[in-house]
Amino acid sequence: MHERFAFWLCFLALGQFFGPLEAQQNVDTLIVGGHFFNVESGGFESNVSIAITQGRFAGVGEKPESYHAKNTIRLSDEDYILPGLIDCHAHYNVRLIKKRREEFEFMPLVYLANGATVTFSCGEFDPEGMMELRKRIESGKQIGPRLINSGPYFGRARPGWRGKKPEQEIRDEVDFWAARGVGGFKAKAIDPDSLKTLIDQAHKYNLTVTGHLDSGYRNSVNPKDAIEMGIDRIEHFLGGDALPNSQSAYQSLQNLQPGTPAYQQIVKHFIDNGVYFDATLTAYGYLGETTAETHEEYQYWYPENELFTPHMQEVAKNSPPAKGMEIYQRIYRVKQTTIAPYHAAGGLITLGTDHVSNGNHLPGFGIHREMDVMVRSGIPPSETLKIATINGARALKIDKDHGSIEKKKSGDLVIIKGNPLTNIRNTRNISHVIKAGFIHNPTKLLDSVKGKIGPANRDQESAW
Repeated sequence: MHERFAFWLCFLALGQFFGPLEAQQNVDTLIVGGHFFNVESGGFESNVSIAITQGRFAGVGEKPESYHAKNTIRLSDEDYILPGLIDCHAHYNVRLIKKRREEFEFMPLVYLANGATVTFSCGEFDPEGMMELRKRIESGKQIGPRLINSGPYFGRARPGWRGKKPEQEIRDEVDFWAARGVGGFKAKAIDPDSLKTLIDQAHKYNLTVTGHLDSGYRNSVNPKDAIEMGIDRIEHFLGGDALPNSQSAYQSLQNLQPGTPAYQQIVKHFIDNGVYFDATLTAYGYLGETTAETHEEYQYWYPENELFTPHMQEVAKNSPPAKGMEIYQRIYRVKQTTIAPYHAAGGLITLGTDHVSNGNHLPGFGIHREMDVMVRSGIPPSETLKIATINGARALKIDKDHGSIEKKKSGDLVIIKGNPLTNIRNTRNISHVIKAGFIHNPTKLLDSVKGKIGPANRDQESAW
């Protein structure tokens, strides 16, 4: 009896000396080592641990011994961890032979393999098909990024849109698509009254509106006026007096100069109203006289052409080179001179690829080209990484769950080799992509696509 009493006294004394024994938390994945990107500071921090369970971050920075993990990823000092990348102007459609059509099967894999864990499909030609793709991804029947649908274009960019729609028809359409789960809307070639109605009705559902607008020429909408209507994001053009309504935005933009009063006024207008600007820098380079030989940013680091069918590769090889348009090349140069001053003034920027593949480059890879060109244009690498992550999440109003590596957020991250603050091109060296806790090997994802995008033979060309 005395021996048992002595044992318990000893046990209690040890508990007071060492503290209570802590139970380990069971988690699905534990990542130890390397460095992770802090979106607030814009720097990398040594990674003690990142724990993921049930698709969400269960802890960041806790000692590894706190967890019992089913799977542990141990990283070296050369490994860097980014939040999942966000493409705010993603297109799943391609134009390989004649027409533009959605590609549902393989484009999601290409985006995910390149680290895009969230994509906003910024204008859909087949909104019903894109909605079904989203449902397949959400249910786990298909692999891909989180897909935020935009529904059909609002404006003349939509096939079949004729004239000016009645206000109630636009409101009814917004109600219809909001009820079906779209995450925002895209206006393109829209008239002022219709855009005002679209914005008003979308905001009743707390859904964002973005727009490919113009200068006000021929009853189009200047971004300055759209901002006053309450638009959330603007694609491509800053607008204002820098884009006078006496000619189209494309004609004016090629002569835009930073530092002029018109430029400074529109930049201030964006900033004062908290409107995000999706510059889509590289989109105009694809359309201009850019080649891998003359523009380093368009070189291949992965043989993208091998992802197309052998027949499509042959078609592309035997097709005459596409003649780029000089106006787009001038716009591409102007965009590179104007984006850094916009950012330095405090302008909010998101990353958008806005590329429709013609059988050469693919927009998933374009995420890294876009970041490369941002840095070449004068935006610091740390700010570029914020643009590609937390800015996109905030612009899409999903930052509660996405955009940074924080406890309780969706378990989305990308592991790369090499410090992207030293060389932004290191974002291309992806070893792991984790989306909602699921670990993906990017090499295997791309291998599963090889030889499959596009028509398999001449008979199938009519479908493309």
